[in-house]
Amino acid sequence: MDLQSQEAISRLAKAHGTTELLVLLGAPDPEAAEIAAETVVLGDPAYAGALAEAQLGLDVYHVLEGDVRAGVPDDVWEDQIGVMADILDADALTTAVAGMREKKPA
Repeated sequence: MDLQSQEAISRLAKAHGTTELLVLLGAPDPEAAEIAAETVVLGDPAYAGALAEAQLGLDVYHVLEGDVRAGVPDDVWEDQIGVMADILDADALTTAVAGMREKKPA
């Protein structure tokens, strides 16, 4: 997750609280998805950005997860995600992000 995104998420968490935010990822591979999810749940593992050592415990999902897909109108899905949903490994992406949700601090 880039430094600008980390700063934006940090600002939003301070302004709205962590219970009011949800992070939706679109990373194309499981490793990138897992690292981004870890960043918003447990803090930046690289200790480089605004979320270093910030255990926000945010809810995080990948856009290809079934629950997310169910909430997106078909025309929007096709326009914004379309072919990528057919190319990417949705199961691996879902597993990577869900694994980080399970590590969310109580």
